[in-house]
Amino acid sequence: MRTFSVSRVSLRTILILVALVVSVAVTGLKSIPPARSAEVDAGQLIFRFDAFGDEQLWTDKLRLHEVIQVAVDPTTALAVGLKVDASALPVDFFLTHSLANPATTVELIRLNAVVGIVGTVSNGTLTKVGITCALCHSTVDNSAGLGIGQRLDGWPNRDLDPGRIIALSPSLTPAQKAVYNSWGPGFYDPRFNVDGINSPVLIPPAFGLQGVGFEIYTGDGPISYWNNYVAVTQMGGQGNFCDKRIQVCVSQEPDLVTPKLPALFDYQVSLTTPPPPTGSFDPDAAVRGRALFEGKAGCDICHVSPKFTDVDIGKHLPTLHRPKEVGQDPTYAKRSATKLYRTTPLRALWQHPPYFHDGSAATLMDVVKHYDDLFDLDLSKQERADLVEYLNTF
Repeated sequence: MRTFSVSRVSLRTILILVALVVSVAVTGLKSIPPARSAEVDAGQLIFRFDAFGDEQLWTDKLRLHEVIQVAVDPTTALAVGLKVDASALPVDFFLTHSLANPATTVELIRLNAVVGIVGTVSNGTLTKVGITCALCHSTVDNSAGLGIGQRLDGWPNRDLDPGRIIALSPSLTPAQKAVYNSWGPGFYDPRFNVDGINSPVLIPPAFGLQGVGFEIYTGDGPISYWNNYVAVTQMGGQGNFCDKRIQVCVSQEPDLVTPKLPALFDYQVSLTTPPPPTGSFDPDAAVRGRALFEGKAGCDICHVSPKFTDVDIGKHLPTLHRPKEVGQDPTYAKRSATKLYRTTPLRALWQHPPYFHDGSAATLMDVVKHYDDLFDLDLSKQERADLVEYLNTF
């Protein structure tokens, strides 16, 4: 780490540095989980292992259990971004099971070791399969191999190729499979089965949501609204969801979703934002970047501390923006209930490139350049680089 000479650094810079150090330290402290409530523990089980009865889609309609049984060996599963929870395995598991045998995948599912996949196995045969929230919003730390390790709940699985997995279904038409195969790793379209438009978005992180009003890119509703929407309309769970703004109403009894939403919410908001790795940013440049963020660039006009999202102070809800205001493609917004975009909270930006709802910015530098051009900020090359370093501290 570089050191500062007081004779060469202004008082303002020193104060900014102190604030930055305190901010990073607080972020680190927040990563230490507090004492957990029974509700949070229940929410963790729901997040990881509850399919909400969605076997009715993945088994009864898509018949993916048949495909897994005969054609999805662990090597194939890992190739489409599925992850394995090493803590659920016997220590010698991969020494005694072949990565080229679909039967090994079935055994992994029986052990609840495939993150986000649950199933019923009888005498070595997979008879039912479903998915959970963890499929898209968890990954692993790769501590036992690529795609194998300890769970990291709330982290977006940007390796996951949901469309390719869905396209394995023998129940789909070639035209449907072509759409699903077009999405690619890290992308999912949560409205395609509603409006028939193909415009996938990036799988977002599910950590750092404490105090954030609306969870999704278009701010259609609070966190539990979106959990309900996804569980019923995307996962295929058995429950009730109705939003006349997007002309979607589903009613199924018994409702296996609604009673679980409070505990699921409690667990999600308990997931803290992972701090940036040691040495992942230049602290000197980050100090300069923070001054730009709060000064010349004016980023904090929308990315308001402490959640760094745009908040209507009176209503305690995010302020939403027309696509043109933020220079974003309007296609996805037009398909939503609000027709607008929310200012995304800044959280662990180092951890989940690319950026923007559609992944149109490959790097943080691309993000900075986008807004520099959009708002005529007239940033120098060094100023752009300094802003990137500051963004890497989130």
